[in-house]
Amino acid sequence: VQGPVEGLVSEIGNEFVGVISQEMGTRRGELMHQETTASGAIRQTYIITTRALIGLRNQLLTATKGTVIMNSLPHGYQPLGAKLTSTRNGALIAYEAGTTTPYALQTAESRGELYIGPGVEVYAGMVIGLNRRQEDMEINVCKAKHLTNMRSSSSDGVVQLTPFTDLSLEQCIDFINDDELLEVTPKSLRLRKRELDPNKRKRAAK
Repeated sequence: VQGPVEGLVSEIGNEFVGVISQEMGTRRGELMHQETTASGAIRQTYIITTRALIGLRNQLLTATKGTVIMNSLPHGYQPLGAKLTSTRNGALIAYEAGTTTPYALQTAESRGELYIGPGVEVYAGMVIGLNRRQEDMEINVCKAKHLTNMRSSSSDGVVQLTPFTDLSLEQCIDFINDDELLEVTPKSLRLRKRELDPNKRKRAAK
């Protein structure tokens, strides 16, 4: 079975060569040529599969602090190799169905990077963020803080949250592992576990 490959040309500062080489190696890109431009930038030419390009632009922009310049063109077809191995951390998974609350999200954001904000309808098994650790973690993002008196009601009304990451379609496709799915509707993109039942997921992982 063959798949499409592309020729990718990138220009980066010398300080980012190692970072780019590592990312391209992870995606099995083959370095064909490297040169230094008149401005001192490093220009690299890679051959890489089209499927490995998914999510690459965002990764390189982040790694190079927005300085990378890159373009790609179709280069033909090659036999498909082994599937790319995911190197991302585990997912943060909604524990139960409900509406996300600022209080619960404030606790959740200490566990990793969130992909949703407050007031969002979620369901059990829905992926709501990226864990700081390698394993998946279920977390309650719908919990409300119990108030005991009028003073606590007024003082606990405002919660400072870190802005969540709003993933694009390309970023969502790049994110999902074999045990995950992406739901696409006209109004939203939802990441979820293929198996929503946590007990069945645990049994399948053994």
